[in-house]
Amino acid sequence: MRDNSTTIKELKEKVKKFCEERDWDQFHNPKDLAIGISTEASELLEIFRFKGEEEMKQIMSDPNKRQKVGEEVADVLYVLLRFAQINNFDLSDELDKKMKKNNEKYPIEKAKGSNKKYNEE
Repeated sequence: MRDNSTTIKELKEKVKKFCEERDWDQFHNPKDLAIGISTEASELLEIFRFKGEEEMKQIMSDPNKRQKVGEEVADVLYVLLRFAQINNFDLSDELDKKMKKNNEKYPIEKAKGSNKKYNEE
């Protein structure tokens, strides 16, 4: 499967099948899946903790370290897909709605080239 030929629906179905085969629905409530998203994101963050720019570049260029990053990215995606699948969120729709809000908060003329939050001067 590749990004340019795989749908979110297909990914959600793959995760659903995997979990149903293991009878994990009983463990996948909103709270525990939200905790899982945070936990997996923290494991991704841990790889880069206290690293400078050059060290981060080395991580991303080293095949073994990059593989570990990819595994953590996949873990975050897996739990997010499961959360969306089991709680009936349409990720494309949710992203579209959020991008509309972000577009209002961060108009190009005010946000371009700036890392300030929408309520900061």
